[in-house]
This record gives sequence, structure tokens and C-alpha cells, in this order.
Amino acid sequence: MVSTQFKVENYMEKSFITVEGKKDASNFYIIRNGKVKIMKENPVAGEEPYSILGPGDFFAVISCMSGHARIETAVALTNVSLISVEREQFGILIQKNPTIAMKIIRFFSRKLRDFDQAITQLTFKSTAEEDSEHLYNIAEYYLKKKVITHAAYAYQRYLQYCPGGSNANKAIERLKMLKAPLKAPENPQGKGLSRNYRDNSMIFCENEPGNELYIIQNGKVKITKIVDEEVLLAVLKSGDIFGEMALLENRPRSASAITFGDVSLLAINKSNFETMVQAQPQLATRLIQLLSERIWTAYRQLENLMIKDPLGRICDTLLIQIEKQKIKIMPKQSHNFEFGFRELFNMVGLPTEKTDVLSVQLLEDKHFRLENGKIICTDIEELEKTVHFYRKKAIMERKREERKVN
Repeated sequence: MVSTQFKVENYMEKSFITVEGKKDASNFYIIRNGKVKIMKENPVAGEEPYSILGPGDFFAVISCMSGHARIETAVALTNVSLISVEREQFGILIQKNPTIAMKIIRFFSRKLRDFDQAITQLTFKSTAEEDSEHLYNIAEYYLKKKVITHAAYAYQRYLQYCPGGSNANKAIERLKMLKAPLKAPENPQGKGLSRNYRDNSMIFCENEPGNELYIIQNGKVKITKIVDEEVLLAVLKSGDIFGEMALLENRPRSASAITFGDVSLLAINKSNFETMVQAQPQLATRLIQLLSERIWTAYRQLENLMIKDPLGRICDTLLIQIEKQKIKIMPKQSHNFEFGFRELFNMVGLPTEKTDVLSVQLLEDKHFRLENGKIICTDIEELEKTVHFYRKKAIMERKREERKVN
């Protein structure tokens, strides 16, 4: 299946292969023979409590390719033989076996969509259906906000994908009122796979079908989603990849992409994607690194939402910011955050009436102080210990609730 230059590791039945929380994970595994159980101490929404893997399956890719700590424990259910792939060997693996890369990318894409849906439901308590009919609602939202170009784009796409839809006549009336053409313009300027967009252009709209992923060559792109209001999910820059989930899964776009300044992109469609993965293993490596980082971030967000104590969620949000930067956590090591309480509470999504009390509670901890409006933690190892305490507390609360139900 894979060249013998990759290390083969054998484990006895009931042996631990990876342990949740272990740092400096630089490899992942492909199963040659036997069965492996993957489990988590406190499973998050959007995933099963455990899974059983067999020959040809892989695990521990997220931690390996993102450079973060292990997010799962793997135990040998039988005697197993595994291929161990180091992070720097990934390009070689793809050249020798590109189907592995495609399998990982598709699996990651599905997992990321599941996590995103779980976060949306837990955070906003509602989620829009993946249906092209929803394009009309998006158009109406932008029209109400007087963002005419985005409204016109969404009306045009609605007519393109739902020509017989219940709101088709209304969409035509709206476009005539806006003096906009009924058909969306063809691809923007660019040769071959290149695409050039002007500032504040909609590259694609959530819920429209997608058949291209994009690599940003120059400029920035905002990723947004309308959940009652427009929510900014991310701002992407040169080298970033977006739009991959619609291309890989043949499902509607889960969010909108809007230019932030003039932008040039490289567009890759379904027909040339697998060919490019084989011809340019660095593209697949970059995509898997990107997906790994996104899945890790989504996983940590879901972990954070499982902590009921507001102060615990605040501490965990601070730890996430440190982990994102891959800062090595050492005793007595301080860290200056580039934000104050207002930004922190926005990240956590706490109501404003609680912020004053929580600010005081956080500053009662001797390891925190406020300087020039910015938060400083004087010992990030103590912050990590505090977060572990709140996680254990959340696990115990969950088990108590489960016992009550049963």
C-alpha cells in the first residue's frame, strides 16, 4: 500500500497508541492490519463517542498536520500493524499513493461541516437549511441592509438555480427595480484558472452550488454567514484556500465569500482537482494542513461550549488563543494578549450584563492583570491548569446529568 521507507509499528491488543492531550505529535498512522478504537474523554457535539477503524483507515492526522496536541486516544483492539507517517513525509506519501490524500481530504471536509453545523446550532440555536431556495432570503437580507451588489448577486443566483421557485417573480421584480441584469455575470476577468475580483465583490453566496475551490494569490477574502444577522467567520489572506467543502462533497456552499479589497485567485474545479493533487503534492499537503487547523479550531470551540461555567469558558478562550499561536507552555511564562475584556467577551459570546462581574472575577486571579486596556497572563502554565480543572468539572456535570436521565 505504501513504500517500506515509512516506519512500520506493531502494537499488542489493548496497547495505547496515542493519548489525548499529548503534545509535540509529529506523525499519524495508517492501519495495515488489525482494529483500532478511537475515543475521547469528553466527546463534543457533532461526533460519535468512539469509532472502530480497520485496514486502510487512518488516525491522528489532525494533530500531526496542524501541529497541535492530540485530540483523541487510540487503543489497539487487536494486535495491530501500523504505518507511521511523519509530517515531513506527507508529500512523498501523496506521490506514491494519491488516493490516501483524497480519502483524508474528503473525510476532513465532512468532519469540518459536521463541526460547523454543531457550532452554529449551539451558538445561534438555529441553522438555515442547505437549500438554494434560501438564496432569496439572503438577497432580501442584503436589500434591507442596502448592500445592493450582494442583493443583486443573490437574486441572480436564485433565478439561476430556482427558475421555477416560489419567489422567482419577486426576484425578477427586485432585479428590475435595482436596474440589474437578470443573469449573473460570467466568471470575472482572468485567464485559465485565474480569477480577478474588485473590492467588495461576492465570489460565491451561501447555499448556492459550488464546483470550484480557490487559492488566494493576492488580497483578502471575508467568509461570512447569515444567521439572523451577518456573522464574520474569517478573513483569509494570500496562500489561504477556501471553498473546498462544496467541491469535495458536492453540497451547497456553507458560507459566503466576499472580497476585502481587490483580489486575485486561482480556481480549481472538480475535473482538475485530483490531477492537481497528484501533480502538485504540495497543494494536497497545504489543503490538509489547512483543514487540520480548521478542524482543530472547530473542535476547541465545541470543547469550549461544553464548559458551563462562564469563567471557565473565558479562561479556555484565552488558552485557545495561545494554542493557536503554537506557543510552548512553560512554568512562569507570561503572555500579553492583543485585546481587552470587550473583545474577549465578544469571542466567548457572553451577554453584556455579565461582563463587569466576570472582569472582576478574572482579575481576582493573581495570574491576570490589565495593562493599557490589554489582558496579561503572568503564568500560562497556571492558565492551562485552570482550564483543565474546568474541563474535568464539565465532564463530571455531564456524567451526573446522564445518570439522572438513566
